[in-house]
Amino acid sequence: PRDIMARAVRVRRRLGGGMRQSGVLAAAALYGLEHHLARVPEDHAAARYLGDMINGIGGARVVPPDTNILMIDLPHPKAEAVVARAAALGVRVSSWTPSRVRAVTHLNAPIAEVAEAAPRLAQALHDVLSAA
Repeated sequence: PRDIMARAVRVRRRLGGGMRQSGVLAAAALYGLEHHLARVPEDHAAARYLGDMINGIGGARVVPPDTNILMIDLPHPKAEAVVARAAALGVRVSSWTPSRVRAVTHLNAPIAEVAEAAPRLAQALHDVLSAA
């Protein structure tokens, strides 16, 4: 019946069945598990360090990270401006929502580089949010 098919399609998509190229993503994940699993705690620590360094700047609030993904909630919908200012200062972050910025630490962003990036990201937050 049509209603069961519609429900089945929704469930399939929720479980990732609508993803294209999922094998490529799975291969990347498998490679990471096989070759870099031991350093995952380092990435998580780098995210916590970055969060500690920028929490409260310009009213931004960091969601305490459980992984290497750091979410920064802004007091105003200025995420695109923060992303642009951070990029101008040499730090790549992304806009998650209009009032949330996402930063990710990883193999190519070791703690030493995160330590260099933290003051620049803090500056970007200050520059954008103090002008709000």
